Amino acid sequence: MQAYEVLTQAFAAEGVDTMFALLGDANMHWGAAMARTQKVRVVHARHEHCACAMAEGYARATGKVGVASVTCGPGFTQTMTALTCAARGATPMVVFAGDSPSNAAWYVQQLDFGPLAAATGARYVPVKHIDRMLDAVREAFYTARVERCPVVLGVPLDLQKATFPWGAEYSPSTEIVPTAQRPAADPELVKRVADMIGEAQRPIILAGRGALRAGARAALEALGDRCGALFATSLFAKGLFNGNRWDIGIAGAYASHLAREEFAQCDLLIGVGAGMGHYTTEAGYLYPNARVVQIDINPRGLYQGLRIADVHVRADARAAAEAILAELNARGSASAGARSPTLAGRIAAALARPDGKEFPVAPGTVDPRTAILELDAVIPKDWDIVSGGAHFCGIAMTHLKGRTAERYHVINDFGAIGSAFPIAIGVAAARNNGKVLLIEGDGSLLMHIQELETLRRQGIHLLICVMNDGGYGAEVHKFRAQGIDPAEAVHGRGDLAAVARGFGLRGTLVTTLDRFGALFAEHEKAGAAELWDVHIDDAIPSVSYRRIHYGEA
Repeated sequence: MQAYEVLTQAFAAEGVDTMFALLGDANMHWGAAMARTQKVRVVHARHEHCACAMAEGYARATGKVGVASVTCGPGFTQTMTALTCAARGATPMVVFAGDSPSNAAWYVQQLDFGPLAAATGARYVPVKHIDRMLDAVREAFYTARVERCPVVLGVPLDLQKATFPWGAEYSPSTEIVPTAQRPAADPELVKRVADMIGEAQRPIILAGRGALRAGARAALEALGDRCGALFATSLFAKGLFNGNRWDIGIAGAYASHLAREEFAQCDLLIGVGAGMGHYTTEAGYLYPNARVVQIDINPRGLYQGLRIADVHVRADARAAAEAILAELNARGSASAGARSPTLAGRIAAALARPDGKEFPVAPGTVDPRTAILELDAVIPKDWDIVSGGAHFCGIAMTHLKGRTAERYHVINDFGAIGSAFPIAIGVAAARNNGKVLLIEGDGSLLMHIQELETLRRQGIHLLICVMNDGGYGAEVHKFRAQGIDPAEAVHGRGDLAAVARGFGLRGTLVTTLDRFGALFAEHEKAGAAELWDVHIDDAIPSVSYRRIHYGEA
């Protein structure tokens, strides 16, 4: 057997059943064999960045290791942004990167993968000898699983095509991954946190992705009920407390007016499984009067230039919440905190109407806030929602409601526009049920518009709602707020619905409201990928932009 054939067996043994690739000289033999001999579903992307981003989306949706493959040289350099996004998002992923032949005196696409991979935050595992090839595969998958990061596996072309000299026995990384555990909190720290809770009058529990991954909702709600705490989440854990009447929503830049009032009065903030960085804490100014506890597997004293907490508890989110609750129960401690029927009513009202400011709407466009509310009413709650991280995200994430945290995928770990579309393709490929909605901006979508053809060719059913403001909305609003003509950030709306139809998809131009119900019924009946080109008024800023950039109170 040739080595690339043995490599396909190793990847299959790691549980790989779907991968995303753009094939070239240095990965085409392996990639073709993955499909032919291992029956792996191969989604062929039109751009290497998109192949990696699709693998990230697949990992987000399944919890498995996402797998992508690119060729050497320019094939690998195209993945830098996608690798950085995956590294910042702690996404387990393996990228099979075909490398230039190790025995060649000169090769036009030769490039040293290691420094580039390291610069993105990814790990790099090179295959240097055929005797160690399978060990390298195992190391790549092990690292991705245990360290939750992207790993680049560099495999030279000449080694792939060499005859494999040994028996092709392979022990997958799953056999050596340590048993999953819930690290318990130090009992002395549990008592200290209980003391702080006993002294607090207005506590808030702020949960992040770590709490979501730990399945800590029930434990945190029980703890909150015991001490009268309100609940909030980081942006990436939106929906964790869905349906709880004491949930004041997202903390930080997207916080509602009511949430900001409550944070300002908070005297104890318990962060659980959250990084507590700049966006979530507004650089530490969101809760200026609160003592802060951070509960995390990897708590930080200093993060993003900020002093994070007064007390750090290194523990699993659920285990720590249960231990603190048990301590409070043993003491007989209980409090209503800030909870009251009046506050519950205010929270419900804020959820129902996130932004009540009136704006005139230009002819031929719609108010983006109303459009999102109509989408929210039409799209079933069991659908996955993928959102880019540009200006419209502040509207989408504050107006969408009623879904569990697992259904939201906000693509903003690196602030990279253009990544949400391919990530949504990966989520849709993973779900394989036609129940994925992408909300994206026109400028972002146009960066990788070619992947519309991938949707058609691969038969992936994704519904795309483009919030089309005819430019780069974030920059348009920032220019205007500074009194600068935004012309250089405006490119014109065009007709993206027609572009979608040109790629063989369904496409509809939306310039009036009250259409989404009928359009969704048609979409369900058609059972195919579709794009709704929603022309929104570009002069309506989100609440967060009005506050941060326009100085609105």
